[in-house]
Amino acid sequence: MKQITKDTVFKPVPMWAKLPHPMRFHEATSVATDSKDNVYIFNRGEYPLIIFDKEGNYLSHWGEGEFDRPHGIRIDQNDDLFLIDDMAHMVQKRDKNGKIFFTIGERGKAAEWQGGKFFNRPTDVAIDEESGNIFISDGYGNSRIHKFTSEGKHIKSWGQPGSENGQFSLPHNLSIFDGNKIALCDRENFRVQIFNFEGEYIDQWHFHRPIAIYSKQDSKNLFIAEAGISGESGNNGVPNLGLRIVIVNEKGEKLTTFGKGTLGENPDQIIGPHGLSVDSEGSVYIAEVSFTSFGSKQDPPREVVSLRKWKRSE
Repeated sequence: MKQITKDTVFKPVPMWAKLPHPMRFHEATSVATDSKDNVYIFNRGEYPLIIFDKEGNYLSHWGEGEFDRPHGIRIDQNDDLFLIDDMAHMVQKRDKNGKIFFTIGERGKAAEWQGGKFFNRPTDVAIDEESGNIFISDGYGNSRIHKFTSEGKHIKSWGQPGSENGQFSLPHNLSIFDGNKIALCDRENFRVQIFNFEGEYIDQWHFHRPIAIYSKQDSKNLFIAEAGISGESGNNGVPNLGLRIVIVNEKGEKLTTFGKGTLGENPDQIIGPHGLSVDSEGSVYIAEVSFTSFGSKQDPPREVVSLRKWKRSE
């Protein structure tokens, strides 16, 4: 995939996913693409894992009754899936047909709140392509990054509650970039923190409630989704306060942005960004917890758009 520059343009693709009746997402929490650019949607509807091709044609689904509250998904270089269930306090590695390889954490059993042990509502996962080591952000009820071997054995953890370097306030998503660096969305501290694989602090960059992040391991570009104002419906119509995608280089310097920056259901708007993925063509997929943040507050409550695609246009 070509590097992003300040001249790179992204355009929304309306009505992309062809979801067959009567299936629905309820809300898509996260998205990932495999080596063939098939798109995997982890969602909170009756069918937790729904798969499309890059044109939005439905391919398959699985996972009914197997998850408590889908939260995050990543696909490794072997096209295996890592699925994060925050209310089940577990992370599973599965193949693309749903076969379980292993589970980290015990379903339904939470570690002590803010105690540092895994897990209390984990949020996201990243995999080192060289070693296979697994890094998990944890999460809503903890303030840690946990490191595991490729077989799921715990190696170390780092972080604690707070706002100083190496401390977290809701570590929400993470990604590996520039070969051997970890970027973590420290959401409620309004920053992305950068670490090496041993947990040593390197740098931090400021964003508006950074909630989702994506990069290829060998890339110097990172895609970062900014959420709207906490506890409000989006950002009350005020522009430039989240609800957009920001693309930065390996130094955290902004290259470009897309998304109108105000809440809405139009193709160029964003409601509740929560997960990101980018395919081999450079197209960006955004999963949104739009029912939680907006649809549930309507009278009557209703499902709203929760999956969007933006296509790269040179």
